[in-house]
Amino acid sequence: MGAVVITTADPGWADEYRAVADRVREVLGATLSRVDHIGSTSVPGLDAKNILDVQASVAAEPLLAKAFDALVAAGWQPGGANRDHPVPGLPADAGQWVKRLVREPAGERRVNLHIRVDGRANQRYALLFRDYLRAHPATAQAYGQFKRLASELPFDSVGAYADLKDPVCDLVYLPAEEWAARTGW
Repeated sequence: MGAVVITTADPGWADEYRAVADRVREVLGATLSRVDHIGSTSVPGLDAKNILDVQASVAAEPLLAKAFDALVAAGWQPGGANRDHPVPGLPADAGQWVKRLVREPAGERRVNLHIRVDGRANQRYALLFRDYLRAHPATAQAYGQFKRLASELPFDSVGAYADLKDPVCDLVYLPAEEWAARTGW
């Protein structure tokens, strides 16, 4: 088995997200613009790694460091990633892809908490990707099948799995942009 384990979709992920979101709101308070459940665990019926992805959005870039520091002081673990991959056809400006990542405090439910600036390309990407998959269950199922097959490859790290997955996500995201324009998303 590879470094990634995909599990059957769990309807309880939504409730677990709400509990995490409440804790994030307590820590970040007014620093936070919004908090959202993102990634595969946010799409009903989509198999995923049993790790919640949560996005904490802040209003401006200086607040990234403030939010990161507050979460680390509250026991969250630094995640290391400080940017997302740029997406073909979207702004190439490195500032559009800046983020901070923290993981759950020791001994708690697995969470990747992505801190991003509200309105930046990477913040929008996570929300539109989620909403498009929610609105297109067949696409979500095809994406889930890809993830299951990819997880069976002999990766030596989750990062290698993510590197393979990124362009596939972009292939989903690009028609999502067209859908967003057409529907007024």
